[in-house]
Amino acid sequence: MTQVVRACNYHTRALRHIRPLLTFDAAKTVAHGIVAARLDYANGLLHGTSAFNLDRLQVAQNTLARVVCQAPCSASATELRRRLHWLPVRHRIRYKTAVISHHLPDPDDADTDLLIASLIHPYTPSRTLRSSDQLLLTAPRVTLALSAKAFSVNAPAVWNSLSLNCRSASSFGIFKRRLKSELFTSAYRPTQPV
Repeated sequence: MTQVVRACNYHTRALRHIRPLLTFDAAKTVAHGIVAARLDYANGLLHGTSAFNLDRLQVAQNTLARVVCQAPCSASATELRRRLHWLPVRHRIRYKTAVISHHLPDPDDADTDLLIASLIHPYTPSRTLRSSDQLLLTAPRVTLALSAKAFSVNAPAVWNSLSLNCRSASSFGIFKRRLKSELFTSAYRPTQPV
């Protein structure tokens, strides 16, 4: 974790030096290609990690948003991330887990990773229930605290927390758009009614 934060900070400082020479779109592209890619690399494994670690990654993302937008340190990072249309780190982790879970239920598909697909299973109740047609995944019972960090536990939890509209998307592209919209709305929900 320390290496990821250190690398993000190094590249963010480098971007800060050349930022006046770049357009907003170019700075956003460089930021995403170099720094945000490091934040996203294997972040599906971070589900269930400590709040301290997630906060460190969030600070790195906030600093990056301020550099891209050429905003002072006192500027609200939440508003800058909303303007850049970036999900916060915790929501990025949920996004990655949901995207991986979307591909898995079909073991006949050639693109499916069978090892990972064996970890999660569609929910099929023994009798007809209202939840039978909700496209849910079976959530295993957890006996140890460390087990809650396992993909087989957190993937069904993330998947089942999504709306039916999102889970029932007809294609992968539509699923990703609905998922990003749903997570973006929950991350930046207005504090006062509009």
